[in-house]
Amino acid sequence: MVSVTAEQHVSVPLLRASWDALTFVHWRVAPERVQALLPSGLEVDVHGGSAWVGLTPFVMGNMRPLGVPDLPGGLRVPGARRLPRLADVSSTPETNLRTYVRGPDGRDGLWFLTIDAGSAALSAAIRAAVGAPYHGARMSVEHDERTVTYAGSRRRSHEAYRLQIEPAETITPSDLDIWLTSRWRAYTHHLGRLLVTPVEHEPWPLRQATLRSLEQNLTDSVGLPGLGEPALVHYSDGVQRVRLGRPAVVA
Repeated sequence: MVSVTAEQHVSVPLLRASWDALTFVHWRVAPERVQALLPSGLEVDVHGGSAWVGLTPFVMGNMRPLGVPDLPGGLRVPGARRLPRLADVSSTPETNLRTYVRGPDGRDGLWFLTIDAGSAALSAAIRAAVGAPYHGARMSVEHDERTVTYAGSRRRSHEAYRLQIEPAETITPSDLDIWLTSRWRAYTHHLGRLLVTPVEHEPWPLRQATLRSLEQNLTDSVGLPGLGEPALVHYSDGVQRVRLGRPAVVA
């Protein structure tokens, strides 16, 4: 059941991180359109009779794999002072295009239609490990006094996006807000098997947000053309205690 707080404690996280400066852009979609994109074993989850698809850009920060302690200033490559783009390997922009599903046992979770990350090495490693649809991309997240601007273009292909939002005041999440943002497992399909990865973090602090501009072809590229204007936009300053657990085969 969807809940504000995590459904499980990830006692031995394979990865710890923060998810910072995150925007949720959501469209309503006919359930049959989304169901056609899902692997066997997953059923589209609906709210108010609609499936929902979310474009979610953010910064994955302070990444620490199992056994690496918290390091002030992040995890840095020795001798890389003259290569600032390589020096800090603990942070990267990421943008996922996601939808909401139920597994064979009825538990709710996320299904990623596509994921772009600023680190090509990280993208390749996660794709190889669990089958998540990661792609290396040139990405940026820029802040000014009023707006946050995200941009990305995938390497060696035409997929790209640019969006700008203006965050506003903090809100008390509605039932729909919680349903869209508070998911505690992610499903992937790898080597013919359906996997599930548990997720734990503190509740999302959500803010209202105004969409100032949006250009993207990611939804078209996954088989969802013509979605039109988004129905909802939220912003979050982020969560700092993200714990991703060990993927398990779904029985």
